[in-house]
Amino acid sequence: MNDQDYEYRVLRIYEEDPNLTQREISSMLGLSLGKTNYIIKGLIDKGFLKLSNFKDSNNKKSYIYILTPKAISERAILTKNFLKRRSEEYNELKKEIRKLKLEL
Repeated sequence: MNDQDYEYRVLRIYEEDPNLTQREISSMLGLSLGKTNYIIKGLIDKGFLKLSNFKDSNNKKSYIYILTPKAISERAILTKNFLKRRSEEYNELKKEIRKLKLEL
Protein backbone atom coordinates (compact mmCIF):
# COMPACT_ATOMS: atom_id res chain seq x y z
CA MET A 1 0.00 0.00 0.00
CA ASN A 2 1.36 3.44 -0.86
CA ASP A 3 1.03 6.76 0.99
CA GLN A 4 -1.97 7.81 -1.12
CA ASP A 5 -3.84 4.69 -0.05
CA TYR A 6 -3.06 5.41 3.60
CA GLU A 7 -4.10 9.04 3.16
CA TYR A 8 -7.42 7.91 1.73
CA ARG A 9 -7.96 5.48 4.60
CA VAL A 10 -7.06 8.06 7.25
CA LEU A 11 -9.56 10.49 5.77
CA ARG A 12 -12.29 7.84 5.77
CA ILE A 13 -11.51 6.90 9.35
CA TYR A 14 -11.56 10.50 10.56
CA GLU A 15 -14.76 11.13 8.65
CA GLU A 16 -16.39 8.42 10.76
CA ASP A 17 -14.71 9.29 14.07
CA PRO A 18 -12.70 12.53 14.34
CA ASN A 19 -11.92 11.84 18.01
CA LEU A 20 -9.48 9.02 17.34
CA THR A 21 -5.87 9.57 18.36
CA GLN A 22 -2.94 9.05 16.05
CA ARG A 23 -2.01 6.03 18.16
CA GLU A 24 -5.46 4.50 17.53
CA ILE A 25 -5.20 5.21 13.78
CA SER A 26 -1.73 3.70 13.77
CA SER A 27 -3.04 0.52 15.34
CA MET A 28 -6.01 0.32 12.96
CA LEU A 29 -3.78 0.64 9.88
CA GLY A 30 -0.88 -1.45 11.17
CA LEU A 31 1.53 1.46 10.81
CA SER A 32 4.14 2.87 13.12
CA LEU A 33 3.13 5.95 15.05
CA GLY A 34 5.80 7.95 13.20
CA LYS A 35 4.46 6.91 9.78
CA THR A 36 0.92 7.73 10.88
CA ASN A 37 2.05 11.15 12.07
CA TYR A 38 3.81 11.73 8.73
CA ILE A 39 0.64 10.86 6.78
CA ILE A 40 -1.60 13.03 8.96
CA LYS A 41 0.79 15.99 8.73
CA GLY A 42 0.75 15.56 4.95
CA LEU A 43 -3.04 15.68 4.92
CA ILE A 44 -2.96 18.83 7.05
CA ASP A 45 -0.38 20.40 4.68
CA LYS A 46 -2.58 19.55 1.68
CA GLY A 47 -5.51 21.23 3.38
CA PHE A 48 -7.57 18.04 3.79
CA LEU A 49 -7.46 17.83 7.58
CA LYS A 50 -7.60 20.46 10.27
CA LEU A 51 -6.56 19.94 13.86
CA SER A 52 -9.04 21.41 16.29
CA ASN A 53 -9.02 21.70 20.06
CA PHE A 54 -12.54 21.12 21.33
CA LYS A 55 -11.61 21.73 24.96
CA ASP A 56 -9.27 24.34 26.35
CA SER A 57 -6.78 21.80 27.57
CA ASN A 58 -3.20 20.74 27.00
CA ASN A 59 -4.34 17.14 27.00
CA LYS A 60 -3.66 15.77 23.51
CA LYS A 61 -6.79 13.62 23.71
CA SER A 62 -8.75 16.87 23.62
CA TYR A 63 -7.90 17.33 19.96
CA ILE A 64 -9.99 16.20 17.03
CA TYR A 65 -9.22 16.00 13.33
CA ILE A 66 -11.77 17.62 11.07
CA LEU A 67 -12.11 17.05 7.34
CA THR A 68 -11.92 20.37 5.57
CA PRO A 69 -14.32 21.48 2.84
CA LYS A 70 -11.47 20.84 0.38
CA ALA A 71 -11.32 17.18 1.42
CA ILE A 72 -15.08 16.82 1.22
CA SER A 73 -15.27 18.41 -2.22
CA GLU A 74 -12.42 16.24 -3.53
CA ARG A 75 -13.70 13.06 -1.91
CA ALA A 76 -15.02 11.66 -5.18
CA ILE A 77 -11.64 12.17 -6.85
CA LEU A 78 -9.81 10.57 -3.92
CA THR A 79 -12.20 7.62 -3.97
CA LYS A 80 -11.87 7.21 -7.74
CA ASN A 81 -8.06 7.24 -7.53
CA PHE A 82 -8.07 4.74 -4.65
CA LEU A 83 -10.41 2.42 -6.52
CA LYS A 84 -8.31 2.67 -9.70
CA ARG A 85 -5.10 1.73 -7.84
CA ARG A 86 -6.78 -1.16 -6.07
CA SER A 87 -8.37 -2.45 -9.29
CA GLU A 88 -4.99 -2.41 -11.02
CA GLU A 89 -3.47 -4.36 -8.13
CA TYR A 90 -6.34 -6.84 -8.30
CA ASN A 91 -5.94 -7.35 -12.05
CA GLU A 92 -2.19 -7.90 -11.66
CA LEU A 93 -2.84 -10.43 -8.92
CA LYS A 94 -5.35 -12.29 -11.12
CA LYS A 95 -2.72 -12.48 -13.90
CA GLU A 96 -0.15 -13.85 -11.49
CA ILE A 97 -2.59 -16.48 -10.17
CA ARG A 98 -3.41 -17.60 -13.72
CA LYS A 99 0.29 -17.88 -14.49
CA LEU A 100 0.93 -19.94 -11.37
CA LYS A 101 -1.99 -22.25 -12.16
CA LEU A 102 -0.55 -22.87 -15.63
CA GLU A 103 2.79 -23.81 -14.06
CA LEU A 104 1.07 -26.51 -12.04
